[in-house]
Amino acid sequence: METKKLYRSKTNKVFAGICGGLGEYMNIDPVLIRIMWLSIVVLTGIFPGVLVYVIAIFIIPEKA
Repeated sequence: METKKLYRSKTNKVFAGICGGLGEYMNIDPVLIRIMWLSIVVLTGIFPGVLVYVIAIFIIPEKA
């Protein structure tokens, strides 16, 4: 059995590929993840969501 790994997407990205990679990992349309992420960022006061996104850029490796 092959294990899935979370990577930043190289093909399905708008900024850094975080949402595209999450979509590929969870088999969900990345547009839905982007909409949910945008909602979370707006509802939490922008800074926490942006901070988590920037941290994710450094933690989640880009797909080779």
